[in-house]
Amino acid sequence: MDRYRLKRDAAGRPSVDCPVRGSELLRHPVYAKGTAFPKEERVAFGLEGLLPSKVATLDEQARRMYASIVRKPEPLEKFIGLAALQERNETLYFRVLLDHIEEFLPIVYTPTVGQACREFSRIFRRARGIWITPEHRGRVAEVLSYAPFEDVRLVVVTDNARILGLGDQGAGGMGIPIGKLSLYTAAAGIPPWQTLPISLDVGTDNESLLADEFYLGYRERRLRGPAYDALVEEFVEALKALFPRALLQWEDFKDNAFDLLERYRGRVCSFNDDIQGTAAMAVAGIVAGTRVSGIPLAEQRMVLLGAGAAGVGIARLLRATLERAGVSGDALRQAVACVDIEGLLVDDAPPASAHKRDFAWPAALAERLGLGTGQRDLLSVVRAVKPTVLVGTSGQPGTFTEAVVREMAAHRERPVILPMSNPTSQSEATPEDLIRWTRGRGLIATGSPFEPVTFEGRRFVIGQGNNAFVFPGVGLGAIVCEARAVTDGMFQAAADRLALEVQESDLAAGSLFPRVSELRRVTAVIAEAVVREATASGVAGRAIDAAAVPAAVRDAMWEPDYVPLNPV
Repeated sequence: MDRYRLKRDAAGRPSVDCPVRGSELLRHPVYAKGTAFPKEERVAFGLEGLLPSKVATLDEQARRMYASIVRKPEPLEKFIGLAALQERNETLYFRVLLDHIEEFLPIVYTPTVGQACREFSRIFRRARGIWITPEHRGRVAEVLSYAPFEDVRLVVVTDNARILGLGDQGAGGMGIPIGKLSLYTAAAGIPPWQTLPISLDVGTDNESLLADEFYLGYRERRLRGPAYDALVEEFVEALKALFPRALLQWEDFKDNAFDLLERYRGRVCSFNDDIQGTAAMAVAGIVAGTRVSGIPLAEQRMVLLGAGAAGVGIARLLRATLERAGVSGDALRQAVACVDIEGLLVDDAPPASAHKRDFAWPAALAERLGLGTGQRDLLSVVRAVKPTVLVGTSGQPGTFTEAVVREMAAHRERPVILPMSNPTSQSEATPEDLIRWTRGRGLIATGSPFEPVTFEGRRFVIGQGNNAFVFPGVGLGAIVCEARAVTDGMFQAAADRLALEVQESDLAAGSLFPRVSELRRVTAVIAEAVVREATASGVAGRAIDAAAVPAAVRDAMWEPDYVPLNPV
């Protein structure tokens, strides 16, 4: 493993010790500068004659690469082009991504990353990250030791079981950790040499992958039970030993998402973005919506479609938010109604999953509202509850039907409707339909990007409830204060801050979230809020004076720029 040695001289000028030279240096994505290597470095590192004569600037390179990428006709081709650039030159890749974050976020992440995961084995160019399979049992620490850098501060790991709303994608799920870490670097400035994507490639039950001759993953049925648990345990212990300062993000696990979070959050600084990050996004959008609807938080009534990791995570944070607003007892239980594939969760038919049971309504409450057995579908629930908010995390397109939405809009002047399932193809409804069915009164935000909608002469900007507005700030804040744990309170702080960052101009345009172009700025202030919450709750390992928090966050954010190299 290599340590990227950034240092400063007495005047504060940065430089980097570089252990490679010649052709190897040109191929090293972290040290590479391509045609921007200055003349003196070409001499010092044996690069003379290996590059064209002109010394380009980073800005020139970025403009040239942008023109090359946008020339590609299809989103997946743009994805491949950007990935190839990252493999060659990390600094240039992040400069291009940051300069065009609004345009390229849907390429490097949802929705295009979903297609890239599906096509992973067919578009594979170069390996990135670490792959751990059942064949590595007993040797996981050895495999992790092959990571390219030794000062890893941030790890995103998946077992590929539930990639976005697409299900089991086997080895192709590695596209999600890679994409999330790209967003961490672009939004939060986590240096790329301090990040590590990991796939727990424990097999797949996806028949089409198992039958595909080009499939690159571990070609066995998905590992389960004690053998799976033992592999995860070995992974966590090895990670703690090799990278003791690393923050771990669990990503796109399925039935065991809650179990893994609860089992390990006290043993390693970690969180699950599907459970906690999605929750903070939804709560921020709901709180922002109250500024338009005028309905106080304590009077909100929410119906959540989808009771998986994301849905239950939202329900948990909503309850905590409502409790802070003074709601308690039966009113608190009735304020959040969770609906899954079987209908409203009710305790006379308790859900099999433990994490759902806490949100099952008492049968007496359901009966009182006319929601008896056989009458608990989404339309019936909306008719009975008359919600102010409807949230979708079901991964089932079209489930917010015209009948459901019109019923909701008949009772609420400004209904908040959040079809949050990713990618775009899995959204519970399209913004165009939602705006038409609510006659332009609906406050709409989606999990994936959608174009603005024009209705009766008014242009509606569709806010994207992308977790990229939450997890980079939480991760950055945790790293800056060297948090010993990531608490639910830190996500509450992130949601509160994000809601404040929604400007009146955003709301006037119909958006419940800031523009993606504001991502880096918003990430910084969310990180500040997270540091303050971690300090207040006693989990911060580094004491930072309140007045110094903004500077500490700012100093931790890497900017993609070339720095002088020192031969070592």
